[in-house]
Amino acid sequence: MEDRIDELRRKREEAFEGGGEERIESQHDKGKMTARERIDYFLDDGTFNEFDRFRTHRTHKFGMEEKQLYGDGVVTGYGEVNGRTVFVFAHDFTVFGGSLGEVFAEKVCKVMDKAVEVGAPVVGLNDSAGARIQEGVGSLGGFGEIFRRNTEASGVVPQISAIMGPCAGGAVYSPAITDFVFMVKDTSHMFITGPDVIKTVTGEEVSFEELGGAVAHSSTSGVAHFAVDSEEEALDKIALLLSYLPQNNVEDPPRVDPWDDPERAAEELNTIVPDQPRKPYDMTDVVDHVVDEGSFFEVHDDFAKNVVVGFARLDGRSVGIVANQPRVNAGTLDIEASEKGARFVRFCDAFNVPILTLVDVPGFLPGTDQEHGGIIRHGAKLLYAYSEATVPLLTVITRKAYGGAYDVMASKHLGADVNYAWPTAEIAVMGPQGAVNILYRKELAEASDAEARRQDLIDEYREEFANPYTAADRGFLDDVIEPTETRARLIEDLEMLKSKRKSYPDKKHGNLPI
Repeated sequence: MEDRIDELRRKREEAFEGGGEERIESQHDKGKMTARERIDYFLDDGTFNEFDRFRTHRTHKFGMEEKQLYGDGVVTGYGEVNGRTVFVFAHDFTVFGGSLGEVFAEKVCKVMDKAVEVGAPVVGLNDSAGARIQEGVGSLGGFGEIFRRNTEASGVVPQISAIMGPCAGGAVYSPAITDFVFMVKDTSHMFITGPDVIKTVTGEEVSFEELGGAVAHSSTSGVAHFAVDSEEEALDKIALLLSYLPQNNVEDPPRVDPWDDPERAAEELNTIVPDQPRKPYDMTDVVDHVVDEGSFFEVHDDFAKNVVVGFARLDGRSVGIVANQPRVNAGTLDIEASEKGARFVRFCDAFNVPILTLVDVPGFLPGTDQEHGGIIRHGAKLLYAYSEATVPLLTVITRKAYGGAYDVMASKHLGADVNYAWPTAEIAVMGPQGAVNILYRKELAEASDAEARRQDLIDEYREEFANPYTAADRGFLDDVIEPTETRARLIEDLEMLKSKRKSYPDKKHGNLPI
């Protein structure tokens, strides 16, 4: 019996050693933690329960015969984050470069299957050289098994990926299917084909960082939702993100004890929107004054900056925020902003997170690049996402809501539950200047004082048509409210809507204009 216990201890020590001290030191020299160090940092102390610690690879060819390392390059199991169950897998780069083989894939699939069965989030800490060449098509099959499970788990449990090293080739598709992707600056990279292949095929020279670094993917491609300075910051932000989310799709998001006065009236909101219709302001200031103090957690903030998305709390309840950003392209909707907003709306809807939409939108961005790039199809994604949503939808128009963009931004016509406008709101088919140029083209062409006459007509149009009271008279707005009333009204509405139930006709699924 003692011999068996000693053998177990030896095997455990070997499992904890990963690829050995030399490889662990190499990992540290690159500024990276090991797989187990990442898990220990992320999970509450003493809560990690590991799966399949002693599994090893099956391939005994191509020099793999003498390399039986416990764990086979990935650490899997479950633990707690702030007292709530979370499943986790962490690639171990010290073992075969974290490359994926059959056993590796089976371990990841097992932890994902269990996460879905019990209804808890799954977090993947990626640091891998990709498919294990020595295992051939078996490693490709392993990737496919993981992709299928990512797809089946989508909308059932939250899935979060952290890229903490290389992630190339087919390996990138698993994180791409998950709900949120974190990348660490300087040490993490994602790409389908690397710089060497690109140079060979196209002649283009590009660095790893320029091609697939954290900044490139968080600001240009939109693949990454967060680009952070360290692995610790990534893990801390994942824990914060999880605090806004339910464990699964049949639970409500957790409500925390409120710390902010639900009746608080922020006087700053009365002056935050400039008198000049075209003068920009920062919509995140509006968000900060409306939601519980300090609760706004922005997502995807470096990508498609003309739309703001993120999570916040209203009287302790978790809500998703979607807002136009007048500081960037006047808050217009373009291809990237539409996709960013649509994906976030669909995530919130899948996980029962109410959505607050703040509107100041002059329309869709004009131009041949947008039209030829498919703004019609991409803009329809946001429209579709709001229309199919069944969670509570609350909308506040702070200034402009023109044309089709008025409809798209969670209007009453798409099924929003509560729609308000501030007195500064302008709701019309188009802006006053454009409308006047069309309606009075002939008169202005013949007028001796055309510019003065044009301005008079613009002021007249704004006063007569571009105001919120016409929409309120039609029932398209529930009320025109003072800005300082916004927080209290939204909190009351959220309480009223907490038992909202809405269903649509049975169908396999809709055909989103992807």
